[in-house]
Amino acid sequence: MLTYEECLEMSELSADEIAAIAEHEHMDPMIAVALGHYLITHDGEQRIQRFIIDDLERAKRCGDHEKQALLNSALQHFIATHPTHQTQQAS
Repeated sequence: MLTYEECLEMSELSADEIAAIAEHEHMDPMIAVALGHYLITHDGEQRIQRFIIDDLERAKRCGDHEKQALLNSALQHFIATHPTHQTQQAS
């Protein structure tokens, strides 16, 4: 059986990116790893970026500065490591 960490390494996404997917889609992180990997391998980068931006906008509305910083970092990392199909960033 594979561990979460092993699956995360194979997903081509960071733990923060997976956490954003899990939060956005209201799912267990292990399921989010599978979804994230599927999206990465099937031209779904734009959808993942939108998940992160949506979560970032929600954190801003809630005044959660710590989560904003974490998600902004995740977004910047995602853009740097998956530069295709970029959408507009949240301001």
